[in-house]
Amino acid sequence: MLVQHANKVLPRDIVLNSVWGQDDYFVGRSLDVFITKLRKYLKEDENVSIANIHGVGFKLTIQ
Repeated sequence: MLVQHANKVLPRDIVLNSVWGQDDYFVGRSLDVFITKLRKYLKEDENVSIANIHGVGFKLTIQ
């Protein structure tokens, strides 16, 4: 989903409902852990980053 919406803000609730079928605290924490792991895998590539957009969602930036 992040790649499909590259360089655009992807709302958190859209991800939670599309992937897990619900938007609750525990599923949200699972998403946070998943994003952290993705950042770890991508950290060596300076052209790719995932930003948290506070209160909205995530943004995958590809330069």
